[in-house]
Amino acid sequence: MKYYKPTTPSRRHMIGPDFSQLTKTEPLRFLKEHLKRTGGRNNQGRITAGHRGGGAKKQYRLVDFKQDKFNIPATVFSLEYDPNRNARIARLHFADGEKRYIIAPQDLKPGDKIITSEKAPLKPGNRMKLKNIPQGSIVHNIEPFPGSGGKMVRSAGNGATVLASEGGYVQLVMPSSETRMISEECYASIGNVSNMEHSSVVSGKAGRSRWLGIRPKVRGTAMNPVDHPYGGGEGRQGRGTRRPKTAQGRITGGVKTRNRKNKSNKFIIRRRIK
Repeated sequence: MKYYKPTTPSRRHMIGPDFSQLTKTEPLRFLKEHLKRTGGRNNQGRITAGHRGGGAKKQYRLVDFKQDKFNIPATVFSLEYDPNRNARIARLHFADGEKRYIIAPQDLKPGDKIITSEKAPLKPGNRMKLKNIPQGSIVHNIEPFPGSGGKMVRSAGNGATVLASEGGYVQLVMPSSETRMISEECYASIGNVSNMEHSSVVSGKAGRSRWLGIRPKVRGTAMNPVDHPYGGGEGRQGRGTRRPKTAQGRITGGVKTRNRKNKSNKFIIRRRIK
């Protein structure tokens, strides 16, 4: 982490990421594409995700979550910053000449060799089937179904723990503390996701949130009655409603939001600890 001297009020408590471990190189042009901004709006123009807009321009990096080049070794050429995610990405140069980006695991360094295979050495960055990963190992970028590509455990510092294998399924303790069964034929990458210190970042000032495209959040009690269930009143008022609600009037406190008919419910052994 990078700690700043208190030269200004905003610098006094600011803590930023340390980029000294990254490789000083330009991202590959053919692995970038234009990222259209939505401002939190859906295809009907309605705001469905609030407090979004503005921010620095950025291009999307085409990260390979599937990692389907089997049994072809790759060399880590560089570790790079990705403006679209909190983890770092690694640029791979394969033996056949192809180049790809992957999510970089912790402790991966330029020059390291990694491989995707049904059974591979147990080292950070290698990718193999869950049935061949020993108990107690930490994994990330996990496939929920065979061949679907990594969709789980991809954010900075996260990792799932392999518990046991039984009946064609492997039990994993997810970062949320939920215990879930996943097919042993699914692939997962070894190690924690990189940038484990991301949770220690302190913005220091509101402008830094604006750079990231995060707009100010207004309290419901400060609004008018037409805008929020908590709005209106002379001076400070109570909530005026028995249950806490969102701006759209939906109950938000103490209500289960998971669909009881969700097909993946049968794969959850133990729900997360609240």
